Amino acid sequence: MNARRTNVALLVLVPLALVTGGLAYLFGTPTLGAAVVVLHGAAGLGVVALAPWKQRTVRRGLRRRRSDRASAVTLAVLAVTVVVTGVAHAAGLVALGPWLTTLQVHVGAAILLLPLFAAHAWARPSRPRAADLSRRALLRHAGLAAAAGGLWLGGEGAWRLLGTRGADRRFTGSHERGSGRPEAVPVTQWWFDTVPDIDAGTWRLQVRDARGDRDLAFADLDAGDRVTAVLDCTGGWWSRQEWSGIRLDHLLGDPGGARSVVVRSVTGYDRRFPVADLAGLWLATRCGGRTLSPGHGAPARLVAPGRRGFQWVKWVAEVRLDPAPPWAQPPFPLQ
Repeated sequence: MNARRTNVALLVLVPLALVTGGLAYLFGTPTLGAAVVVLHGAAGLGVVALAPWKQRTVRRGLRRRRSDRASAVTLAVLAVTVVVTGVAHAAGLVALGPWLTTLQVHVGAAILLLPLFAAHAWARPSRPRAADLSRRALLRHAGLAAAAGGLWLGGEGAWRLLGTRGADRRFTGSHERGSGRPEAVPVTQWWFDTVPDIDAGTWRLQVRDARGDRDLAFADLDAGDRVTAVLDCTGGWWSRQEWSGIRLDHLLGDPGGARSVVVRSVTGYDRRFPVADLAGLWLATRCGGRTLSPGHGAPARLVAPGRRGFQWVKWVAEVRLDPAPPWAQPPFPLQ
């Protein structure tokens, strides 16, 4: 494959890997989640399959004096980092230290790579041509797709053959942590949230529904509604626990003309859900029969089976029915 076609293929594969990587955080059910994660992995390994052709161009470029040489080298280093940490996470090498994971490095490197890749592609445009749709070219593209798929299948087979943790990871790519042991569940939060200091005795939940506004104490929510559900964190781990508290349809009753329910944390973090899903959402006060710890969302947190962890709002301060549609929010919280 010549240099131009290699670059055109990279212009497809790199954005595809970045987009599917972002979408993988949105889906908590196998129907779409598994397909997106497989496509993400195959796109990334497709970049690896192009390496023998791309390295020729890289070698020629390094022999020349260019003003953007440093940014090109940085781009190459980031690309290698993204691929290596992605494969390491898939294999089961999760932690790089007490406060750093391979997935964090993988995502961070991908975010840094994006503007450099865009600038590099703009400075050295490789435009598609009609010949790229010829039968021979399409066969090459099919061969590249087959190579990427083969690398992905080979990796999956290797994790099973070697017995690594990667063989047991969930369809989202997450690895199991502490199922049935609430104390072993990692404590994580979104971006700049910190664990607040809340006195459960004086804490009150603000509820706004068709009956009006009211404040509820911890005892009002400790109703014993139970569900066993998987918390699948975008940090790369999952845990199956028994949660108990009160189901949102029991808490809110008839939604009336509301279209969504908003769950807000004491930190200001919030998520919006369809009212049709009220029977599948819980406000949990206990995990594994024990009251929640502060790091895990005490006094009450949302349990949202089939949704990724960033939608399981912790330290809930308010639950309200709202006339706005459930999609009236950014896909990911902005704070």
